[in-house]
Amino acid sequence: MKNPPAIHLAIIQPAGYVHSLGFLDQARYFRHMFRRLGAKVTMAKNRLREDAVNFVFGAHLGFPADWQERNACVFVNLEQLGQGGAPVSPDYLALLRRSAVVDYDAANVPAYAADPADVPIVPFGYASYLDKPALPLEERDIDLLFFGSMNPRRQQFIARVEAAGFNVATFDAPVYGPERDEFIGRAKAVLNCHYYESNRFEQARAFHCLSLGTPVISEYTPTTDPAPAFVDSVLWLPEQVEEWFRLHFGSEAFYEEARKRLAAFRTPDAAHDPIEQYADLLAFAGGFQQGFDRVRDPGPWRPRAINLGSGKDYKPTWLNIDILDRAEPDLVLDLGRPVTLPHAAPTRMGGTVLLEEGSLELIYANNVLEHVPDLPMLMTNALALLKVGGAFSIEVPYEKALTAWQDPTHLRALNENSWIYYTDWFWYLGWFEHRFEVAQSQWLDANVQPCGKENAAFMRVALRKIATTPRERTTARTMRADFGGLDPDEQFAEDEAAALI
Repeated sequence: MKNPPAIHLAIIQPAGYVHSLGFLDQARYFRHMFRRLGAKVTMAKNRLREDAVNFVFGAHLGFPADWQERNACVFVNLEQLGQGGAPVSPDYLALLRRSAVVDYDAANVPAYAADPADVPIVPFGYASYLDKPALPLEERDIDLLFFGSMNPRRQQFIARVEAAGFNVATFDAPVYGPERDEFIGRAKAVLNCHYYESNRFEQARAFHCLSLGTPVISEYTPTTDPAPAFVDSVLWLPEQVEEWFRLHFGSEAFYEEARKRLAAFRTPDAAHDPIEQYADLLAFAGGFQQGFDRVRDPGPWRPRAINLGSGKDYKPTWLNIDILDRAEPDLVLDLGRPVTLPHAAPTRMGGTVLLEEGSLELIYANNVLEHVPDLPMLMTNALALLKVGGAFSIEVPYEKALTAWQDPTHLRALNENSWIYYTDWFWYLGWFEHRFEVAQSQWLDANVQPCGKENAAFMRVALRKIATTPRERTTARTMRADFGGLDPDEQFAEDEAAALI
């Protein structure tokens, strides 16, 4: 394709949700296919780019609606939808109905699209980047490997296989990526059985195993309906599962057949190479981006909320600020140093952000303040950025808990009196017209759950920006070294002096 659009692959991962790593296999395949077509492709976790078409994996785990305001998004549906499929949320189906979607199986499309022709269908196929030297099948120490979510249907199927005298190895904890691939490479075959009653073939799993050089043995039902590339590449089980394993698995005939099926997948003919479907998808993405650019606000992003942190704490739709580039924040910025407002800067994800005085509704700092060398400067910048009524939400270790000094980068410990300079004694910081008040405060235990002070490991405090009262400003004029920024009245004197001439 001439001048293909830039592509960004985004995997949605709620905080600490390990199973989102399961989307790495499919995202890597999309990256490979788009690169074959000459596109520039990037990939990230929970981050969208403004200067690319975002292909989003895992949106069923949660996707803020306003994230689409500045980002062109195409959602990759890998869930089995419709009768007998995955019980996804109404919000996810509504997101698919109003958005651009690409699917791997046409049978999913009626669950969310009025016109199936609106949804590109792209299968998975041979992934050459996984084709590396592998152990001969006969020398592998794992007979059968199963990985994936477990339910009674799969447990019953595995029990039938084991009744034939073969052990099916499973993981006792979630394992993904290269760590899981090591086990796939040690297996004589990967066992595939359906999770949902819809019985659609799990090609999103099978292509990866076959590309790694490990056979896939799969159940076959009247509704399995595999994509053409898998018809001659997978070992399909008959109804007599136990008999097939007893008489065939592990035999010379099995190894010969398995190698032929692997070869059929790993040396695909032109008819089974889905490059044409991905070329159509790339053209679709280009047209979608052009339409999106016509309606998108061309101005800079004016965020309503800031998260002082990034990395695993990244918050979608917020401006995520960090002092460390390796945390992959939207913006590398140290609010613990002087910042001139308004502050305009390019973001990591291809846009421009504008920070203005009195523009934010919320600033959030989770275990940040104990690290900041110049905390008064950070608090001053936060006060300037927040609108009146805006909140600074803070979580910090409590000074009398072990959490206060467990991190060697901690510079201070905090207690309930740590906020008094930002609330009652604001003039010591040079503040005059605005200050903070404590809107909420609670103690948290080691599990970050509300508790009494005697069991506290952390404090959670919400400071609200308010205007100072006339009495407070009078006190500030009294306590400050100067008179609190009185108008010097110079222009009036100059004007009157000129009138006397």
